[in-house]
Amino acid sequence: VLARTLAPRITLHGVFMEIYSIGVLLTGDSGAGKSELALELISRGHRLVADDAPEFTQIAPDVLDGTCPALLQDLLEVRGLGIMNIRQMFGDTSVKTSKYLKMIVNLMHFRSEHNDANFRLTGTASSQNVLDLEIPVFNLPVAPGRNLAVLTEVAVRLQILRQQGKDPANDFMVRHQLLLDNSEDAS
Repeated sequence: VLARTLAPRITLHGVFMEIYSIGVLLTGDSGAGKSELALELISRGHRLVADDAPEFTQIAPDVLDGTCPALLQDLLEVRGLGIMNIRQMFGDTSVKTSKYLKMIVNLMHFRSEHNDANFRLTGTASSQNVLDLEIPVFNLPVAPGRNLAVLTEVAVRLQILRQQGKDPANDFMVRHQLLLDNSEDAS
């Protein structure tokens, strides 16, 4: 108990969720749609850990445990609807008291450079330093008609594949280069 109390901690702005057993922090500018995305993910069977101000504690050199402040437990605020008790609305299985942070999904406004060929092949995966740990970040451009819940689920699945050493974009580029090499040999 003492080690946890004295451990480094930080509060980050966003909605912390469990998606496919992975701890995912949804971030983005105010009004980007974090809470609406969280609500859609909850309705799809994923779980809320904390809205607005999840607290992360470094409980081991490579582990950040995310929890919810007691005041905000089970609550999600959505503009136009107000504050909702997710446990009361969706049941006990829709919330979780803590989860290890494994990735961040950052909602960003769509810009013209997101149509760039390289961006379209590789996305905008990067990382963010949180308490001296590099956490993978997927930047999702927000635009009308985009299904952010499906894109977030796929980003989580893609991260799971990357943890297993698989990279579909890299595999495609290798295939493409082999095709180019073979066509030059045939000439």
